[in-house]
Amino acid sequence: MLCYHTIPVTAFQQNCSIVWCDQTKEAAVIDPGGDLEAIHWELERLHLQLKAIWLTHAHIDHAGGVAELAQARALDIIGPHKGDAFWIEGLPQQGAMFGFPPAQSFTPTRWLEDGDSVTIGKETLNVRHCPGHTPGHVVFHAPQIDRCFVGDVLFAGSIGRTDFPQGNHQQLIDSIVERLWPMGDQTVFIPGHGPESSFGRERTTNPYVGNH
Repeated sequence: MLCYHTIPVTAFQQNCSIVWCDQTKEAAVIDPGGDLEAIHWELERLHLQLKAIWLTHAHIDHAGGVAELAQARALDIIGPHKGDAFWIEGLPQQGAMFGFPPAQSFTPTRWLEDGDSVTIGKETLNVRHCPGHTPGHVVFHAPQIDRCFVGDVLFAGSIGRTDFPQGNHQQLIDSIVERLWPMGDQTVFIPGHGPESSFGRERTTNPYVGNH
């Protein structure tokens, strides 16, 4: 069975998720933006073996701790889509701009494309490229537990910002409608900030992408 645990990190309270295969206890961490000591502590508490970093996109609150964590534990960095390469290169400047601890740029072990998959232990998640908030944003869909880790594409009652460089509002709406909604109303999503919700609830009530 696939399990997960979400930890708010950084001053931006970004939802960093640890996902793991309950059978093998092998884990990946999604979007380790910072506060690495808290992530290390949770891994120890849960008795997990961290094998990889999965990245939805490369804004500082999601990617600020990636290079340090990857170096400390000799981890593969999986994702995002190569459209976010310029954001990765600019991580040191992003950190300085937003008052974050010094952040290093890095080169992912593997860039992700729409339709790819990622595996941890005996569990596999599907990758969808969902640009709009950033050009290289991806999401990780776990149909076996009806969950999707969506980064900053969609929130409970809102959607991602598109006023950053290479953001695109219409592209974001299309990503949500064409790539998230088909995952099913029952799918619960873990956003980059704030509480979980379901695609069904957002289709009904979200003022930006609801059916109304």
